[in-house]
Amino acid sequence: MIIDTVFLHKLIDIARVAGERILTIYNQINDLEVLVKDDNSPLTQADLASHHYIEQALTKLTPNIPILSEESPLPEFKVRQHWDAYWLVDPLDGTKEFISRNGEFTVNIALIKNGLPILGVVHVPVGNTSYAGFSTADSRFACKILAGKQLDISARLAQAHLDSGLPLEVVASRHHRAEAVDKLCATINATWGQTQLRAMGSSLKICLVAEGEADLYPRFGPTSEWDTGAAQAIAEAAGGYVLNASGATLGYNQKASVLNPDFFVIGKDIDKWRMLLRDFV
Repeated sequence: MIIDTVFLHKLIDIARVAGERILTIYNQINDLEVLVKDDNSPLTQADLASHHYIEQALTKLTPNIPILSEESPLPEFKVRQHWDAYWLVDPLDGTKEFISRNGEFTVNIALIKNGLPILGVVHVPVGNTSYAGFSTADSRFACKILAGKQLDISARLAQAHLDSGLPLEVVASRHHRAEAVDKLCATINATWGQTQLRAMGSSLKICLVAEGEADLYPRFGPTSEWDTGAAQAIAEAAGGYVLNASGATLGYNQKASVLNPDFFVIGKDIDKWRMLLRDFV
C-alpha cells in the first residue's frame, strides 16, 4: 500500500459516499428513531448506514488491514495489541449534532500505524466539505476540499495572530465544555494574549486548528480514539500538534480501553504552548 494523494482521494471518496448515505436519512426522516447504546451514547440509522458502507469499502480497498469502528464490536486488547496498522472509523461523529440538525457532524476515517495516526479524512456531509491529510517519512500533505475545489491547509502561529491585533481563537465542545476550559482561557489571557471562545461539535474543532482558523482546542473529559484519530492525522500533517497532558503526542491502541486522556490541539507554537499548558496542568 502506497500512501500518496491518489490513495488519499480514494479515502475521501469513501467518506463522501458514506456522507451521502447519512444525508439521505438526515433529509428524509422527521421522526428520527434514536437508540441508546450501553455507554448511554445515541445511535441512529444513519450511524449504521455509514458504518456498513465504510466497512465494506475499506475491506475491498485493503482486505488485509483490520477495521476498528465505533459501531463494530471492540476486539480484545490481546488481539488489537498485535496490529501494526488498522483503520479507525467513526461513521458519524457528532450524533447529537445530527439529532439536533445543526450540521456539525462528520465522517471520520483514520489509518493508525504503530500507535499513531498517519492518514485521516474528515468529511462534513452538510456542505460537502472534506479535510484530509497524511504524514510519511518522505512527505506530508494536508488539504480542504470545498465545493469541489482543493485548497492546501496549514496550522498557524498563534503569536503571529496576536501580533496582527487579533485574539487567540479557542474552540470547545458544544455539549461537554468543562470548567477547566474557562480557567485555561483565563490563564492564557493573563500570560500571553486575549482569547475568543467558540463552541462546536464533532471533530470539526480539530480541523479548525488544522486549517489555521483556530489556535487551541483543549479537551477535558472523555472522548474515544475514533473521535480524534482522523482529525489528528490532518492536524499533524498541517503542522499542528495533538498533545496529552504530559506534552507527548496523543497515541492509540496502547491499552484495553479506547478512551482518550485529556488532550490539547495546538498550532505551530509548540514550545510556547507546552510551557503554558505545563504550568496549567
